[in-house]
Amino acid sequence: MPSPQQARAQASAITSGKAAPEAEVSPSAQLRTLFDRPRLSPGQRRIAQYLIENITEAAFLSITDLADRVGVSQPSVTRFASAVGFSGYPALREKLQSIALGTLAGGPAEEIEGNELQAAVDAEIENLENLRRDFADPNRVIDIGRKLSSSTPLTVLGLRISVSLAEYFAYASRRIHPDVRLVTRGGSVAYDALLQSREAGGTWVLAFSMPRHAQETLTAVQVARGAGLKVALITDLALGPLADEADVVFATGTGSRLVFDSYAAPGVVCAALLQAMTDADPERTQARLEEYEQVADQHHFFLRD
Repeated sequence: MPSPQQARAQASAITSGKAAPEAEVSPSAQLRTLFDRPRLSPGQRRIAQYLIENITEAAFLSITDLADRVGVSQPSVTRFASAVGFSGYPALREKLQSIALGTLAGGPAEEIEGNELQAAVDAEIENLENLRRDFADPNRVIDIGRKLSSSTPLTVLGLRISVSLAEYFAYASRRIHPDVRLVTRGGSVAYDALLQSREAGGTWVLAFSMPRHAQETLTAVQVARGAGLKVALITDLALGPLADEADVVFATGTGSRLVFDSYAAPGVVCAALLQAMTDADPERTQARLEEYEQVADQHHFFLRD
């Protein structure tokens, strides 16, 4: 009889397929697609990020108000509109308003009262709802899961506040992957680990970057790319220097209503990629889980629930 973990691995396989016609795409995903331009200047990326984070309000701002909110000049806003494919700010704002009105139409009819802790939970629920819409087409997750599965060794990178997510992913992926290397220290230690991973035949790095984003994470990602490794990045920012350096970005919101951020949505992205890795090589997955269960039973790793 399969263990509970083996049974879950078999029952939870991700089904490939495009989103159904009626599937709703999240506002953040729509804006990331709209603003997906590799040559945006730092100031233009700031405008894009502000719009992504504040779409329901920002879509109705005048060019003067938007420039003031972001801290750029009005000509910078005009150039941004042109850079993302519009004739000017009025045309861009019309598009933003159509996205914002769709968001408002699908939102709750009225604000739910609650205390600060409940507001923090509400914010995470919104992050998860956006992620659910992003997952309407699972093919990107499936594709990257296969690539991470086939990279031997697979390097997982998380520095500073991002260590916890990297450790979770590395711990779980070691159950189904033969060689997972965890990097949680920056500087020359990360440099050495990344070079050794590439020399050993590794092809991919899964990197985490949560706010506040560390300069040493950017440096490590640049080193990985320079060594010939591909980088998949889980972060909260769809745009910026880190996203520019990565080969693929899974951008999802973090809970920022309390003193320290919470990571419900990034945690689900981790679990989804782990599931995709599990699906990529079911025979290896089954063999490794069976072997682990035997060792766990022999040495009494776990309590009997």
